[in-house]
Amino acid sequence: MFSRNIQHQLKNWKGNPDRKPLLLRGARQVGKTTAVRLFAESFDQFIYLNLEKPEDAKPFRDFDNIEKLIEALFFLKDKDRSIKDTLIFIDEIQEEPRAIGLLRYFYEEFPDLYVIGAGSLLETVLDESVNIPVGRVEYLVVRPASFNEFLGAMGESAAASQFDIVPLNDFAHDKLLQLFHTYALIGGMPQIVRHYAENRDLGALTRIYESLIVSYINDVEKYARNATLTQIIRHCITAVYIEAGSRIKFQGFGNSLYGRREVGEALRTLEKAMLIHLVYPTVHTELPIRPDLKKSPRLQVLDTGMLNHFAGLQKSVLGATDLEVVYKGMIAEHIVGQEILASRFEVLRGLSFWVRDKAASTAEVDYVVAYEDMLIPVEVKSTPTGALRSLHLFMDHVDHRFAVRCYPGQLRIDKIQTQNSKEYFLLNLPYYLSFKLDAYIEWFVNSDPESVTGK
Repeated sequence: MFSRNIQHQLKNWKGNPDRKPLLLRGARQVGKTTAVRLFAESFDQFIYLNLEKPEDAKPFRDFDNIEKLIEALFFLKDKDRSIKDTLIFIDEIQEEPRAIGLLRYFYEEFPDLYVIGAGSLLETVLDESVNIPVGRVEYLVVRPASFNEFLGAMGESAAASQFDIVPLNDFAHDKLLQLFHTYALIGGMPQIVRHYAENRDLGALTRIYESLIVSYINDVEKYARNATLTQIIRHCITAVYIEAGSRIKFQGFGNSLYGRREVGEALRTLEKAMLIHLVYPTVHTELPIRPDLKKSPRLQVLDTGMLNHFAGLQKSVLGATDLEVVYKGMIAEHIVGQEILASRFEVLRGLSFWVRDKAASTAEVDYVVAYEDMLIPVEVKSTPTGALRSLHLFMDHVDHRFAVRCYPGQLRIDKIQTQNSKEYFLLNLPYYLSFKLDAYIEWFVNSDPESVTGK
């Protein structure tokens, strides 16, 4: 086990007097159960229920009365109801949808109990008669391990302490960049990170990657409505690792003969399982961020390490010094997106990018993020140099002067000019700091960029 950032969110939840039952979202194997078990050590009493087990699911089917249900749970697990500091963890809650509906009664009638549910494919398993209790439940998302979690697992305490300093000390750059390339190679699946930290053997990871993909196929295809969709899901769940990082079309996805509608349903099923993200662009340069669902989405998969493995890119990543030759730079862009997602625990905070589609001038900025009343563009470059034409076009359309480039170089701020002579400040952020993008944007905007330009 290694420390996870979600622990801080769980501690905040416990300390909130107005807390509600908590549903932890996330794909299988990202560490939801382990995180709650670690969190449970801060309680006087812990009740663990796995609804894949018939004996644990039975009380939720047998009792409509919440008092009888709680009485049965404490009795069956031989726990003391008089102990107030009790955490009840309902794992694999999607296996018994009625349990989700009952969460509202924990909130309304037994607020003294701490209740967490966890599961995947929640939207898929809910039928029309069972609804998630709106306003009675809170949500957090658990994602693959981030770079700073990877540093902790690897025992790199000095590097981790430097990572947490804003702004970073220059002398930490080379070591953090080297460690980040290892992280970009293996990814953030907790089982992979833990095994590599203990054994430092890349070859031994193959079996784990393979077992992960098999478990995802077996899990997701259970929710296909017919045999045809099962076959399409099976195709898509492997094809996504080849198409990752690109803007995709549903028709013929993954070099197949499948149609737009069937592929769309399959990919949305994978998205519900949080194995992929369909990232739609915005054409606007102001808040709020409004995705244009008529345009082609960009495909983000759960984990860059799995992408490397199944696309056969691990040797390329291992030998790269700046990720420029790997998958045409898409690995750098993809791992930055993964880090941004890892820093966000809210269900509805995803990724967004910007496009300008005009016949004579097509432009695309890799990511856009909200900061106060501004939409900040974030361009990812896999080399220390590279043109910023799309970034210039974006900045010509906004009334602020702040932009970000994630790249393999040192942390610094530049003052640059668009072709239309607009001056703006560019935060050059080492891409190993992508997890801390929000903190660095705050530092950047609230500092005096003019005084530190070029430093």
